[in-house]
Amino acid sequence: MKKVVSVSLGSSKRDHKVEVELLGEKFEISRIGTDGDFKKAINLLKHYDGKVAAIGLGGIDIYLYGPNRRYIVRDSLKLLEAVKETPVVDGSGLKNTLERKAIEHLIEKGFHLRGKKVLMVSAVDRFGMAESLHRAGCKITYGDLIFGLNLPFPIRSFQTFQVLTALLLPIVTKMPFQVLYPTGEKQEKEPDPRYVKYYQEAEIIAGDFLFIRKYIPSDLKGKWIITNTVTPNDIKDLKSRGVEYLITTTPRFEGRSFGTNVMEALFLAILGKKAEEVSEKDYLELIEKLKFEPTIDKLN
Repeated sequence: MKKVVSVSLGSSKRDHKVEVELLGEKFEISRIGTDGDFKKAINLLKHYDGKVAAIGLGGIDIYLYGPNRRYIVRDSLKLLEAVKETPVVDGSGLKNTLERKAIEHLIEKGFHLRGKKVLMVSAVDRFGMAESLHRAGCKITYGDLIFGLNLPFPIRSFQTFQVLTALLLPIVTKMPFQVLYPTGEKQEKEPDPRYVKYYQEAEIIAGDFLFIRKYIPSDLKGKWIITNTVTPNDIKDLKSRGVEYLITTTPRFEGRSFGTNVMEALFLAILGKKAEEVSEKDYLELIEKLKFEPTIDKLN
């Protein structure tokens, strides 16, 4: 049995382990949170290096994306340097393939996206999804400054988003990652309602679930959520807030959708390759073979 491990800077309360059989091969998939402890994460990475088929890095991005360019997150290098043998990924390869296809799948299923008002909580984290929603004709509010830097400045156009990413990402990627993204205990904090109006004006809220949860209001009646990495408790909570549709871009195993970093590590384990050896075509072909599609739940 091949083993795939995600070492995450996120909360250990979201840990999960499953065994699955894919394409006739058995895999053990596990997620281990370190509650924001970089040292613990480094020690775990060293422990699993050479002992598992592939490793996913959770709770941190290796890369953030703008149009036509990617930028490396400086803090991620501390984690990458701990691994010498086992392939390591952050999920960005799947964000730019699986999540693009997820939007196409929704359109094929009859979801009318053109003209819909979308709150994209962080486009640099999920550029493939954001670009696909833009091409589908959605009216997008890019929340990167709000959700990443706590600056109350929504970005209303794709062109403005392009300019700002070119200006800010070279600086932002050198900042401590804990400033940009909730890690450890911050993931368990009660949501802060200060930016409720951006949720209220949107029909669809899309992107990383922990970013969505960061300022989530109590009333989301009739909204659609496009995300992943939700637990059964998260689904129950979204239902209680009135969410109409929950669309998770990665498949669920035993009621839990794992992060893209876990799924990309699984793909490497299936392919038997390192990340730099895998092309976009490889990912797309494997998605077809596995028949991976977004999970669509009508909650209300």
